[in-house]
Amino acid sequence: MLAPVFVAIFDGLGFWWGLPLVVAALLVLLLVVSFGLPLAVEAPRAAVSSERSGIPRRFWVYAGFAVLYGICETVNGNWSQLDMTDLGASTTEASLALTAFWGMVTVGRLLFAAVQRIFPARLTYHVLPFVLAVAFVLIALLPDDEPLLGVLAFGLAGLGCSALLPLTISFGQSELTAFSAAIAGGVIAFYQLG
Repeated sequence: MLAPVFVAIFDGLGFWWGLPLVVAALLVLLLVVSFGLPLAVEAPRAAVSSERSGIPRRFWVYAGFAVLYGICETVNGNWSQLDMTDLGASTTEASLALTAFWGMVTVGRLLFAAVQRIFPARLTYHVLPFVLAVAFVLIALLPDDEPLLGVLAFGLAGLGCSALLPLTISFGQSELTAFSAAIAGGVIAFYQLG
């Protein structure tokens, strides 16, 4: 979520190559610390003895939704900076739009988890695609030299994306209980494809 802000800071300091250097140093530190941690391995669970007749048809609905979600997330997450700079925004403003997108993805997931008694998950799952569609329309209509509107539009897109992937996995696992262990991996694989 904060990566675009750090990029803007390092770029603003004229020290862009410092960011990958700091990340590499932190990664080495993480590896050094993790070498001292124990690696606990659990005993394998007993295999489920049920005959499988292939992948349920309903899984493909969740897989297709995950592909479409992946495309929508990628369009916003990867192209927001280009869209913003094409509209005349500075690199910092474009980075802020990307941060707003990822920040609202995070905030939305927390928000919808907190209010699920008031606003049920099924309703969230039906409403968020429309929020995302509105955000795409607003992004397409952004005027030149209005970076704040772009930040707000990409924030709305983040809210629209927020709970869709976790709910897709959750609903898939609860509906396809015989395959619940494989559903999460399968949906994530199709999300990555998108």
